[in-house]
Amino acid sequence: MSNARDNEAQSRSNRKVAVICVGVFVTMVGASFAAVPLYNLFCRVTGFGGTTQVANAESDVVIDRKITIRFDGNVSHQLPWAFKPVQRTVTLRMGETAQLDYVATNTGTTKTVGTSTFNVSPPTAGIYFNKLQCFCFTEQALESGESVEMPVVFFVDPEMDKDPELKSVKEITLSYTFFPVEEPERPVAATAGKAGPETNL
Repeated sequence: MSNARDNEAQSRSNRKVAVICVGVFVTMVGASFAAVPLYNLFCRVTGFGGTTQVANAESDVVIDRKITIRFDGNVSHQLPWAFKPVQRTVTLRMGETAQLDYVATNTGTTKTVGTSTFNVSPPTAGIYFNKLQCFCFTEQALESGESVEMPVVFFVDPEMDKDPELKSVKEITLSYTFFPVEEPERPVAATAGKAGPETNL
């Protein structure tokens, strides 16, 4: 009798473990599809990962301290793109506006759509990195073999010079990573007017 109760308890325990494992798997799959928009929201709310600032105008102050910006480009293995900056580094004075272009090419055989996330290193420099124009978190569709230039217009806030934690920082790295996104389905209205093939009865 004791063995029967033990077996039943073990069976219930095994079922619980199985249910938990399935739940974790489903959650991970769901999170992978929502990774980019969730990352966007998380970074904007918490400032994690060196979230940059969005500026509406160029800085009206330019100081003599110079900073080198390094640019990095990455692509998820699920997206058949080549993606890289036209120029790897640029050195400018804090407060000075600059533009750097990235180039993306669809090396696959079909049209694909991608969107990018970004991060700044060191992360604490993100609050001083101001973007006037950027392609991050924007869906970009490319036909097979098509290339597109995507500019980033930015400046480093001179206030960074007053931050004791960043006094010795001479370089900032801006890194982008592109991920695939599914193309939106065609609305029903777009196909409602199309007549189907004629059938001879």
